[in-house]
This record gives sequence, C-alpha cells and structure tokens, in this order.
Amino acid sequence: MEAKAYLKYARISPRKVKIVLDLIRGKDTETAMAILKNTPKSASEYLTKLLKSAVANAEHNFHMDTTNLYVSECFVCPGPTLKRVQPRAQGRAYRILKRTSHVTLAVKEKNSEKEVG
Repeated sequence: MEAKAYLKYARISPRKVKIVLDLIRGKDTETAMAILKNTPKSASEYLTKLLKSAVANAEHNFHMDTTNLYVSECFVCPGPTLKRVQPRAQGRAYRILKRTSHVTLAVKEKNSEKEVG
C-alpha cells in the first residue's frame, strides 16, 4: 500500500525542486526529514511540509506503521507559468517567466519479512 501527498501550484521552479527530491528518494522518512531540515534550499520548506502530510496520510488513511515508512516515489511536474513584463531601455519590454510546480510524494511501508516456520 502506498500513501501519497500532492503539492500543486507551488511558486518555485521545478528545476530547483528536483535537486532536493533527488536527495530524499528511496530514504526512510526519518532520514529524509533530517536531510530536508539540514538542506539550505528554498524547496526544503515545501518538501518538509509535504513529507509530513504523506506520513500523516499513511497513518490515518491506511493505518501504516510510521516508523517503517520510506519515500518510495517523488517527482515534480511543471505547473502553469505566470508571464510578467519588465520594462527595459528605449520602450522595450522583456518577459519574465515565473514558474510553478506540482510535486507528488509517495511513502510506502518496508517489507518486514517474517519468518514462517
């Protein structure tokens, strides 16, 4: 069973989020939380909140053991881009693209293989 959490329309570039997601992919949730708290990137704040939400979803909705969870899947997709204009010299205008992100984070329980016998 897998519990997911979604963050939509986050005002941060997907490229910046992907760097931090690569750090926590496949790690257990406690290690991932420690990595996020000690990573000096702006995406860490978004992902800390998202990871807490995914763990809470696993506990509440699927009755999973929170000490046995790991980040099974995490990815980011680009959201809609906000187009803004910056005035330049001689009446010109340059376009500024303010990118948004949709982040998906899934946690899964580790297979605790019990010996039968």
